[in-house]
Amino acid sequence: MKEMLQPIFSLIPQVKSPTYRVPFKEKLKWTGVILILYFLLTVVPLFGLSSTSVDYFSQLRAVMAGSFGSIVTLGIGPIVTASIILQLLVGGKILNIDMSKPEDKAFFMGTQKLLAIIFTLFEAAVLVFTGALAPSSSELTWILILQITVGGILIIYLDEVVSKWGFGSGVGLFIAAGVAQAIVVGSFNPLSSPTSPGTPAGAIPGFIYSLTTGQPNIDLLLPVFAVIVVFMVVVYAESMRVEIPLSYGGVKGARGKYPLKFIYASNMPVILTSALLLNVQLFATVFQKIGFPILGTISNGRAVSGIAYYLSTPTSYTVLFTDPLKVLIYAVVFIASCILFAVLWVELSGIGPKQVSKQLHGMGMQIPGFRSSKGHFEKILKKYIPAITVLGGAFVGLLAFGADLTGALGGGTGVLLTVGIVYKLYEEIAQEQLMDMHPMLRKFLGD
Repeated sequence: MKEMLQPIFSLIPQVKSPTYRVPFKEKLKWTGVILILYFLLTVVPLFGLSSTSVDYFSQLRAVMAGSFGSIVTLGIGPIVTASIILQLLVGGKILNIDMSKPEDKAFFMGTQKLLAIIFTLFEAAVLVFTGALAPSSSELTWILILQITVGGILIIYLDEVVSKWGFGSGVGLFIAAGVAQAIVVGSFNPLSSPTSPGTPAGAIPGFIYSLTTGQPNIDLLLPVFAVIVVFMVVVYAESMRVEIPLSYGGVKGARGKYPLKFIYASNMPVILTSALLLNVQLFATVFQKIGFPILGTISNGRAVSGIAYYLSTPTSYTVLFTDPLKVLIYAVVFIASCILFAVLWVELSGIGPKQVSKQLHGMGMQIPGFRSSKGHFEKILKKYIPAITVLGGAFVGLLAFGADLTGALGGGTGVLLTVGIVYKLYEEIAQEQLMDMHPMLRKFLGD
């Protein structure tokens, strides 16, 4: 398969990788430029889009970092879908890839980009032909598909630029940007609400307005409080870790600790699970359109029956009373999927026990009281990493599910992901600044 795909990879344009260590200021510049370009793309409307179009994925819009009706309607959906397919293929041993080998890692990245481009075209066509993004006239059908496809491919390359030249990844950056925008607008928008003319659309101005009318409505502030609670819980969870004592064999008395975060797989399991559920809704729409609604029925952009209904995100605690079975099924599937993707992500991203033990041993580290060998490192890490991977995956799944029930601004899952992304971005920026100030640290950290 590798021999068959390599010629195709050579035809796909690549973002040039830096041949030097990118300085802090240059990384900051590229990250800022890409963020500005992303926001500009979200306000570029689709030419020929009918006013009757319905946002089928509004519940997952924040997580997918797309802007409905714009050229980047698809957001990061195709990228994450491609990642899901590859993780399942590698995890099921259908594709034999060793991510520690540069050639296998390059093959994985090339395959992911190719799949992302294919899914971009596929999802664009599905949304147009099923009427979710209906053209104003039949002559504009393929022009509409072309615009959506171009926007999706631009997101793929913007993500690649950030991954190679900036901080973090484009996927995380775009999610954080979209959710932050939703929180700010939802909290402070002073403009009139379309559903209640004369009343400010923002939660805080709306509450102040209710005070002036003599009928204070505290319910308006509940989504704001929910954002604060989710924020505090995620920050606390991010600080939880297991620390393994280390000593440096080359320097007598030099000791340190290797931190294993409780949320070991970061927020990727939630992103991947959300994308999986989005694709269930997408294929439900496809099957209904061709007359075989085997995944359920979609009406006015919402799943109303079948598997698609039970796997659609509950966005209010009231669903606990009106349809507890739906909440239970969704919770079980969501949390189980987060655990599965956490395990797969740890292995594929090179942070499993085998890869970490190899890295620490290569740096001359050892655990006090044990012989310095990869075998001993791996044996000890196997006691911790698999356990915290499963527990961390279950925790972020449960937290995201609970956050959605609160009806938090930007979506509970979106807030959870944004806090995790920003926290990780802060750590990366702090480390980059430290290494710029103390160049000798680069050698110690293997940079």
